[in-house]
This record gives sequence, C-alpha cells and structure tokens, in this order.
Amino acid sequence: MYKSILVPVDVSSPDQGKQSLALARKMGGKDAHIIMLAVIEDVPTYVLAQLPFGIIEEAENKAGLDLEKMAKAAGVKAELFVKLGHAANTILSFAAEKSVDLIVIASHRPGLKDYFLGSTASRVVRHAPCSVLVMR
Repeated sequence: MYKSILVPVDVSSPDQGKQSLALARKMGGKDAHIIMLAVIEDVPTYVLAQLPFGIIEEAENKAGLDLEKMAKAAGVKAELFVKLGHAANTILSFAAEKSVDLIVIASHRPGLKDYFLGSTASRVVRHAPCSVLVMR
C-alpha cells in the first residue's frame, strides 16, 4: 500500500478525475494521504497583456472548486492544490516536493503532436521520482 499519492487532474475531464481518485484510494487504502493537483498552463507575457485583468486568478479559483467537486463526488478526502506552469514539469517538481510514493495519472489517446513532443503522462512516467500508475 502507498502512503502518499499524487493525483494530477485535468479539470476539463471530471470523469477521468473521479476514476483516478477511486484508483488512488484503492492503491493506498483508507489511510493514504491523497493529494489532488490541477495545473493551469502558463500564459506567455505577451498573450497575458491581451487578456482581461484577473482571468488567471479566475481560472485558478474555478479549478479549485472543480477539484473540490471531484473529490466530493468520488467520496475521497484529499488535499487540493492548483499550480501555474507546464503540466509535466509542475507535476514532477510537485511530486518531488511532497515526497509522494505514487502518481496516478490519466492518459488519453495520443494525437500526432504527442508523438513529436510526448504527452504529459509519458513525460511524467519517464522522469518521475516515484512509481507512476497510468490510467487509460
């Protein structure tokens, strides 16, 4: 059983988030510390200047509320975090910072750009400081 489990969630896919949480609870048991993380992609400064004031903060708040809803719907007590940055890099550095034992991450069907750049899940698998469980 794992003691500390990180569940990075794409808030635009709540069903995958609930499934990832259920799997994390199964892998860690009822005493596991589950951490949910939503990553909002960083916006370049030149783009940010064209966006309405406060839109990033609004997105962060909405992501936090979405995480709460997912955890509640899955019946899981979890610690919730929303971070800004590149998804894979943020997940990896957060996992190392929190010293998690396992990362449970959802994967999608790769598109053409994923073959050239690599998907978030594949980057996390290659560089994670701990075990990674990829959910399909």
